[in-house]
Amino acid sequence: MAKKEEHIRKPEWLKIKLNTNDNYKGLKKMMREKKLHTVCEEARCPNIHECWAVRKTATFMILGDVCTRACRFCAVKTGLPTELDLQEPERVAESVEQMGLKHVVITAVARDDLKDGGAAVFAETVRAIRRRNPFCSIEVLPSDMMGVQENLAVLMDAKPDIMNHNIETVRRLTPRVRARATYERTLEFLRRAKEMNENIPTKSSIMIGLGETWEEIIETFDDLRANNVDIVTVGQYLQPTKKHLKVQKYYHPDEFAELRKIALSKGFKHCEAGPLVRSSYHADEQVNAANKAVQSN
Repeated sequence: MAKKEEHIRKPEWLKIKLNTNDNYKGLKKMMREKKLHTVCEEARCPNIHECWAVRKTATFMILGDVCTRACRFCAVKTGLPTELDLQEPERVAESVEQMGLKHVVITAVARDDLKDGGAAVFAETVRAIRRRNPFCSIEVLPSDMMGVQENLAVLMDAKPDIMNHNIETVRRLTPRVRARATYERTLEFLRRAKEMNENIPTKSSIMIGLGETWEEIIETFDDLRANNVDIVTVGQYLQPTKKHLKVQKYYHPDEFAELRKIALSKGFKHCEAGPLVRSSYHADEQVNAANKAVQSN
């Protein structure tokens, strides 16, 4: 059986068209010159060519490129991070300005070695982008910052336009899939963010294909809604390397379409669902949905 699982073939709908036009090359060059990291590269996102070459968008990954956690689904390298780069917020803001972005996503490696989990640098990055790019909307995607309420408050005080924190998988699989993070702490993080500022839409993401049941996916939707999450994204898990968890199932696009319908029926204001959807996929298009979510509350 194990041998069979290793050789589950990718279906046709997961074929990716590569596009390395001037936008892609220029963005990559700029990232290297400014010594910045993107989750697009570090996490081997399947949409990097579409986002970089066609949409000219990127998700910046701050606080270095070494994560203190070793989640079994993630390709970002783990270990002991180096010291903080306090000039990073300004370099990110400069890059956003040069790219002319209207929406930017800021994520980060988990920094459990820091007392504040990196919250201060996260908040300063939001402020630096606002100073240089007042008309650019900002989405943040932090770790749970060890569940410390004061750390979350520091980030919420910077008033990002969207607070995104990923549930990643269903309750039963969380101990196997994630490192240190817990299912309940993620829900608490999202609930507290909404309590701190009800005008900031909250968002979460789940990847499927790790062995969850259909009923468990729906249960996750219910748990997120019970904690006032406005937006949900659903995507197919893809094994980044042989060392990571194996894909147990490839969901058909029709199943993703059905999950989107169910999510909207549960009360989510917006849902992106598809084989190649990731947490930041088409995030620029979700800003309007997020604003509508707030206005309708």
